Amino acid sequence: MAGGVWGRAREAPMGALTLTALTEGIRARQGQPQGPPSTGPQPRFWELKPEAEPQTQALTAPSEAEPGREATVPEAGSEPCSPNSALEPAPEGPHQVPQNSWEEAVLADLALYTAACLEEAGFAGTQATALTLSSALEARGERLEDQVHALVRGLLAQVPSLAEGRPRRAALRVLSALALEHARDVVCALLPRSLPPNRAAAELWHSLSRNQRVNGQVLVQLLWALKGALGPEPQALAATRALGEMLAVSGCVGATRGFYPHLLLALVTQLHKLACSPRSPDMPKIWVLSHRGPPHSHASCAVEALKALLTGDGGRMVVTCMEQAGGWRRLVLGRGTGKSAMVAHADHHLRGLFADLLPRLRSADDLQRLTAMAFFTGLLQSRPTARLLREEVILERLLTWQGDPEPTVRWLGLLGLGHLALNRRKVRHVSTLLPALLGALGEGDSRLVGAALGALRRLLLRPRAPVRLLSVELGPRLPPLLDDTRDSIRASAVGLLGSLVRRGRGGLRLGLRGPLRKLVLQSLVPLLLHLHDPSRDAAESSEWTLARCDQAFCWGLLEEMVTVAHYDSPEALSHLCRRLVQRYPGHVPNFLSQTQGYLRSPQDPLRRAAAVLIGFLVHHASPGYVNQDLLSSLFQDLGRLQSDPEPAVAAAAHVSAQQVAMLARARGRPRGPRLLCLAPRPARPPPVFADSPFQRPSLAGRWGCSGPR
Repeated sequence: MAGGVWGRAREAPMGALTLTALTEGIRARQGQPQGPPSTGPQPRFWELKPEAEPQTQALTAPSEAEPGREATVPEAGSEPCSPNSALEPAPEGPHQVPQNSWEEAVLADLALYTAACLEEAGFAGTQATALTLSSALEARGERLEDQVHALVRGLLAQVPSLAEGRPRRAALRVLSALALEHARDVVCALLPRSLPPNRAAAELWHSLSRNQRVNGQVLVQLLWALKGALGPEPQALAATRALGEMLAVSGCVGATRGFYPHLLLALVTQLHKLACSPRSPDMPKIWVLSHRGPPHSHASCAVEALKALLTGDGGRMVVTCMEQAGGWRRLVLGRGTGKSAMVAHADHHLRGLFADLLPRLRSADDLQRLTAMAFFTGLLQSRPTARLLREEVILERLLTWQGDPEPTVRWLGLLGLGHLALNRRKVRHVSTLLPALLGALGEGDSRLVGAALGALRRLLLRPRAPVRLLSVELGPRLPPLLDDTRDSIRASAVGLLGSLVRRGRGGLRLGLRGPLRKLVLQSLVPLLLHLHDPSRDAAESSEWTLARCDQAFCWGLLEEMVTVAHYDSPEALSHLCRRLVQRYPGHVPNFLSQTQGYLRSPQDPLRRAAAVLIGFLVHHASPGYVNQDLLSSLFQDLGRLQSDPEPAVAAAAHVSAQQVAMLARARGRPRGPRLLCLAPRPARPPPVFADSPFQRPSLAGRWGCSGPR
């Protein structure tokens, strides 16, 4: 095209476009000789026909190089954004070129020549191109709006063969001129050509994004195309990919002013749909930054579009944090909402988000409703939210969700209550919050229990937290959760106890807080044993909580607790048991009974730790505080444990059984027949246990702490 069309375009006066010049330009494009101007009537542009087969094939070669370029123009009254009509197979034939492909190429030539003549018109060039192109088509008896699809397809076929510079700029100006007045038709024509990934289509999307006069209109049309799609269909994937291409252009996000919340919610809802839809075996994996080329999976396209949207709106830190924490992968896999981080920076979009969210909370579409609920829950972390919505309205809505049969809805309601509890202005709602949070502790869904524990812990961070009320209410509810089979629940329950002790520390030192003191003594054995928990989170949480208890009760055992936690030192555990037995002699039977239950734990480290703890408690206990029935029961359980398949557990049980036998002999005549076989000893020697094979590598060295001496 650099020969005829572009050469004559440079000589043409500004805007002096005639049908004769168009005819000569297109003939030059086809390689026909340009004769001298004829005095007779000139042939009309629309009367041109392909005279030779090679010329026609040369004209349509770029169109044939792209699959699906031979699609027909949608008829009037048909759905303009339907991708299926644009993906029909082309007629086959080795020497036959469809008539509509030739017409699209001719229309593209007409459009490019028009733009070339008006390229020097500055900002008015886009409007002038559209006006002149419309006039030329009207001279043919056609309307521009009826030829948009054909023009876009022709441009898409021509762009790969155009040279950089003026020819390509003219083609992109034509596209912008079309989008200025017919954005919907341009989007509907380009969307089917975006699948599979097409470099020419991506370039056209980028050009539309860079044009500040049309990018907003195009983004709105893409948003409606995405909202109108049902699930992971081709139209939704094409719209998502196109949004990612446009939003990746610097400065384009500014064009979303006014509908940024709609776009954010639409992309996240699309990700939610993909996470909930069945995953086919051949579905591509999540795209990562190390891959070359554009993302190929639907979820990857949505993630990239979200990243571009957040980055353009000043949320680059949010994108980076989610990448480092694996938030994008969890969002794609449906393992977490990830929306709290996204809405944390969106205070300046609160009104728009609420305007779009509140109607969706009552949507009949479950996915839209759940996504809106997740965003609503996340927005409760923002302080400006309290100025937009009344507290009573928020609380009533969250409590209503607790009666929903769907566990996810109840879970989101509990998360919202947790955010509400963190706000210091919600003091008067504690009496309403507590029943819902305490009731969720008995749920079977781990998400509900974890959310309730987290909300109660946040409640303790508030000034004037109801420590006594929580101590009373958690007395029967918290101890079972300390031994929950789920690691996360176990760690959260232990952490909640530590937070409760820290808030009630002053009253405990003064001898007050009777319910809290009772709860701590009831939980002391589980805390000591969970120092050896296979779950690192549960073990570290137990260590932290024991440190809070030592500080509140003034035990002076912090060094021993840390040594037991990091080095599993028998000497430190012996000192700790001796101090507890001396301070709480009346609780020794309860300590032993609780420890006895852990002898049947499925975890090898806990069974061994329970056997060792029984040995030291019995060794330091006074014979008068432990009845004979309890000793007989302990001896029987330890005897069975000596047949444990784990040698370390069996060895520890054997040593502790000897301590039980010696304490029983100290009380008088033993009842068990096996106890009679043991020779009496004048003094009870301390138990000696072998090193534990379950000790994990200690992290104390990081802080410059040395091991036990």
